[in-house]
Amino acid sequence: MFRDKSLIPTEAIRLAALGLLAQAPQRYGDLAAEIRHFTSRIAGPSLDLMGTSIEVLRYEGLVAPVVGTGMADNAMLQITPAGEAALRALLQAPLRALLGDYNRLVLLLKLRFLHHLPQAEQRAQITLIAESVESELARLEDLRRHHQAAPGPFLAWLDQDIAALRQRLAWLGAATTSQ
Repeated sequence: MFRDKSLIPTEAIRLAALGLLAQAPQRYGDLAAEIRHFTSRIAGPSLDLMGTSIEVLRYEGLVAPVVGTGMADNAMLQITPAGEAALRALLQAPLRALLGDYNRLVLLLKLRFLHHLPQAEQRAQITLIAESVESELARLEDLRRHHQAAPGPFLAWLDQDIAALRQRLAWLGAATTSQ
């Protein structure tokens, strides 16, 4: 984890693996392919996101083979109770600023697997996400005010980003009240 307790890239992969296995056991190769597909569609191909091996999760006791032994025989893996606890901790980690592919990946992974937390904790996490969005919105609005006379497409781009953040805040507000 970073100093602010937010997730580093390898922990994002750990979150993806544990979240997928919390839904249902999967074959080693299928799990690796699903993680690679999700992360590359959000953050693009990245060596930083190839970090954590599923074998490390197995060694740490967070996942266990149901059939087979590991990568060599494409074992069927399931999450363990220790893995479920690790998943809850990863889901509860704070978010960093939402701009950037990696931070977007962590946000989307949290939203993807949020249902693994109790309802009260889901609401708390959505509130924390909304606070991150509010912080990002405040930074962009300040940037826009500071550069309000800037020529070219800069302000139009900022306006689009600001509008998207406001829309996300509205969605998060609705999500909090609907739970």
